[in-house]
Amino acid sequence: MHVHSNTYMRRGILGGRELLHVDRRTWEIQHSTHFLNAYNLTALKAFHSLEKRHQKGLQYANMSSQTVLTRNSSSVASESMQELQSPFTYEAAMEALSSLITGKRRDGNANTDAKYKKLERMSMYVQILGIEKQIADLNIIHVAGTKGKGSTCTFCEAILRESGFKTGLFTSPHLIDVKERFRLNGLEISEGQFLLYFWGCWHQLKDKVTEDLPMPPLFQFLTLLGLKIFVSEKVDVAIIEVGLGGKNDSTNVIQDPTVCGITSLGFDHMEILVVSALTVGDTLEKIASHKAGIFKPQVPAFTVPQLPEAMDVLNQRAHEVEAPLQIVAPLTYERLKGVKLSLSGDHQLANAGLAVSLCKSWLNTRGNWEKLFPNVSYNSLPEAFLRGLSSAYLPGRAQIVHDSCLGLNDQMGSDKSCCGELIFYLDGAHSPESMDACAKWFSNVVKEKIHRPVSSSFSKGENMEDISIQHSKEQEESKTISKRILLFNCMDMRDPEVILPRLVDICASSGSDFSKAIFVPSISTYSKVTSGASDIPLSIPSKDLTWQFNLQRVWERIIHGKDIGVNKSVKLKTEAAENLPPPEFLYDDISHCNPANGNFSCSAVFPSLPLAVSWLRKSARENPSLRLQVLVTGSLHLVGDVLKLLRR
Repeated sequence: MHVHSNTYMRRGILGGRELLHVDRRTWEIQHSTHFLNAYNLTALKAFHSLEKRHQKGLQYANMSSQTVLTRNSSSVASESMQELQSPFTYEAAMEALSSLITGKRRDGNANTDAKYKKLERMSMYVQILGIEKQIADLNIIHVAGTKGKGSTCTFCEAILRESGFKTGLFTSPHLIDVKERFRLNGLEISEGQFLLYFWGCWHQLKDKVTEDLPMPPLFQFLTLLGLKIFVSEKVDVAIIEVGLGGKNDSTNVIQDPTVCGITSLGFDHMEILVVSALTVGDTLEKIASHKAGIFKPQVPAFTVPQLPEAMDVLNQRAHEVEAPLQIVAPLTYERLKGVKLSLSGDHQLANAGLAVSLCKSWLNTRGNWEKLFPNVSYNSLPEAFLRGLSSAYLPGRAQIVHDSCLGLNDQMGSDKSCCGELIFYLDGAHSPESMDACAKWFSNVVKEKIHRPVSSSFSKGENMEDISIQHSKEQEESKTISKRILLFNCMDMRDPEVILPRLVDICASSGSDFSKAIFVPSISTYSKVTSGASDIPLSIPSKDLTWQFNLQRVWERIIHGKDIGVNKSVKLKTEAAENLPPPEFLYDDISHCNPANGNFSCSAVFPSLPLAVSWLRKSARENPSLRLQVLVTGSLHLVGDVLKLLRR
């Protein structure tokens, strides 16, 4: 059984979009007797389900700014009731995954009474799945770090795929659907593939459960699943992103990677970096020690420039295990030869530089550099590298989405020009350092959107009609009212007293002040895994908004320069529209702020995210001259929830 790769878009070397037709590469599901004997009847049923699903003609269009999934409509009707009623459905898999959420800290060995330590259990799980030897044969790039590791891994995958290799990519967390964590040849794994490998792994592990070896917690299971997928699909290279920490992370079951990388280190996830009561990751040195735990004897390692206290620890660990460690400088625009990185922000130059070094080392170790690029200097960037750097895609990081649903509630045939604009700028920044990068990115892109060049003279080849249209657009632009809105939430373990002031200061210093801030609870919960196809109701049961009111209090103090009271006793009910801000809230300035009367002109707390998005859409729909530029940040869960709402 074969599944054909399809045509997809990418950003070309010269910055434009070019349509590529991928050679009809195929991947083959192993269905030999040996393969099927490794699974029980459950996996066999899932395998037959996979065959049915592949016959439906799933087509992927992978773009630098978004991934579009289309389905042959005629195939939907062919789904049998038997398949819909199967106990091995995708939703059943999500329920099974949800049962693995323990609420325990992921990086340490929380259960001190356990017979086996975490990585000992991981090794035992690998043996149960029968993939110990295959993992040792995988050509793995292993990446740890505080920020930028997902971007670095994504750059690596795109570079090596453009160089002609079959790639596997494992990242976390997912934003909308758990399948996002697993990519084959740059594409999210299909539902059929996921079900095949999921149920196979699930029942192999379930059959071996004992009191001393229970089912692995969620992230451990997903790590095992990713490794199973990559060895079964026979990828040429597997790029593996560390979850948390490094030394005790589930991915450190990998014992023989081809090369290791460390991205920028800082204070993030400190509350989870716990190995024992005596070793807490509350200093940069201790955090660096955890990250350096992925270094292996004689395995090349690379790092971006670090603060001295972190660099000293990395060098010490590299010396202890005799791992050659190199410091990699960020890429320069000169080396990129005018090519624009597909992941926005100057901070991505460091991630791209690290990815380039990791890929070069990987190619050199395997003896592929001379074969692939015989006439290219080792210090140069081959065109395949430039293509990868300009086409890598990672949702929820410096992502811009124009809301296309503004006209949906209008009458058929209505002109969309009667609506305003609603643009979402999404970045899952949640640490001080990543919030700095997010603020700089947002400040730059909103200015690019607002300030358009105005030509006052005729250019060669222009005619009066062209000039008339241009002047009309310029006049329309001059009438536009732009409002920059912050849509924010963060976990209560974060410190908004640190994150929010940095965001405000950087944006204000570049002239990109926020008009308003909206604080909402996230929809996603940490106790359940849901599919991307699951519905989000507009009416969500009331949640405790104490944390959101606390965020509002911090925000108002930043704006006013003093602490002011926030009326937490105000009861916001999801179903009570009268409790939402009136339309004029968008246009009120700070002089109208009267906290004593509960009137806040700078911020608002919404009882749910769907109501907030609906309110923003209504505001843009009712004012054709309004442009709402909404920065969504503070939490990857919030970013994922917004993306899910926008695409439904």
